This record gives sequence, structure tokens and C-alpha cells, in this order.
Amino acid sequence: MSSCFIELSVIVPAFNEENRLGRTLDSILKYLKSRFAGFEVIVVDDGSSDRTVELVEEFAARHHEARLISYQPNRGKGYAVRRGVLASQGQYVLFSDADLSTPIREIRKLMAALQNADIAIGSRALRSSRILESQPAYRVLMGKTFNKFVQLLAVPGIVDTQCGFKLFHGSVARQIFSCCRIDGFSFDVEVLHIARRHGLRIAEVGVLWRNSPESKVHPVCHSLQMFRDLLFIRYNACRGHYLPRGALLTSTDA
Repeated sequence: MSSCFIELSVIVPAFNEENRLGRTLDSILKYLKSRFAGFEVIVVDDGSSDRTVELVEEFAARHHEARLISYQPNRGKGYAVRRGVLASQGQYVLFSDADLSTPIREIRKLMAALQNADIAIGSRALRSSRILESQPAYRVLMGKTFNKFVQLLAVPGIVDTQCGFKLFHGSVARQIFSCCRIDGFSFDVEVLHIARRHGLRIAEVGVLWRNSPESKVHPVCHSLQMFRDLLFIRYNACRGHYLPRGALLTSTDA
């Protein structure tokens, strides 16, 4: 990596993504080159068994802005994003799903919101959101049910915690993720819960979104795991596990 100033770090967690990751990285790199003077793209391979690692290595050999973190075995999306965020160097940190269900250009909306917030999160549930292709009805119902429990137990007031497109001030992201313990899909809730506990400002922003039919979320197994994780978050909070050694920074401190 170059030693120049890095304005933005983009974290892309990947598990068996050889079929679409190449297009995703091309899209991300093309857009970022037109908007940011200094940036890095960190792909975190979460124990893939296909050619994901080889694909990213080939891409990084052609583009110095990209780099790979890889490990075995598969640990979960939360673990992958955490590894990427803690390795990031950017003034701002974005994590984005590998399928680009939310196009990378939507970052401009989150950047604008971040001027008055510590964290800006993409949302599929606001009036300003644009859903080009909806999820199947059972997944929509599953998401709404989960969010009701999220609002009750962890993050009241946020109507969509699970959209995989979130932007942070870099120092805030690295401190929050250093406190995280959830390795699975509920890590978003944990991140936002920690932020709320420390009075950080969260802006929920309507974004364009298109459902990917290749979702890695199993409607039964992962739903049970996510509900269990909500209780784990409450337990950790009650035990004081989310209290960092020093005060969390806000954007005015960064």
C-alpha cells in the first residue's frame, strides 16, 4: 500500500464470491477513482472454498489500492467485517456487501449525512429508500419481525439495522469494532448498540437497493442464531463488556 493519505477505506467481506466479486471490485474501483484522491479497498475472505482468494490476489496485483485479508476456517460476516475495519487506515470507513445490493455511488448520500453524525447507515425502510427489486415475502416478514425485537432489546428507533452499507468516521469505527464480539449476521445490531450506549450520533439514510437472489442468509438457521445473538448483546451490555478502556471518540474529536 502507498503511504499517502487514505481518505476512505472500503471493507468488503467475501465468502465464496468468485462469481460476482470481480464485477463488484471493478465497480467500486471505478467509482472511487473518480471521487477520492486516496482510498483503499480491503477484501476479507471469510474462509472461502472456491477461487475467491485467487481472484482478489489477481485483482490486487493490478490495482495497488486493493488488498486481501484471508483466513481459514469460515468465521462469519461479523468477524470478517471486524477484521477489515481494524486493519483499515482511512479517515472514513465504509463496509459494503459483496453483491453491491446498494450501489457504491450511494456513498455520496452517507457522506452528506456524516457531516452531522458519527455513523451513517443505509436503510431500505424509509420513504426516501428506493427498492428496485424486493426480497421474497417471507424474507420481508422475517426482517420486520427481527427488527421489532431489535427495537425492543438493543437499538430503538432504527428501522433497518441490517442493510449492508454503513459509513463511519474511521476512528469511531475502529474503536467500536474493537469492542465487538458477535461473529455472525447480527453484528450490525451490536455495532449500533455500542454506538448508542456511548451517545454517538447515528443517521439512517434511505438508499437504492436491489435484492440479490444469492443471499447467504438461511431463513431458519440464521434467524434462530440472530435472535440468540440479541440476547447475547443484552448479556454483554449488562456485564459491562462494551465499555472501552477510554472514551469513544466522536467526529469532532477525530
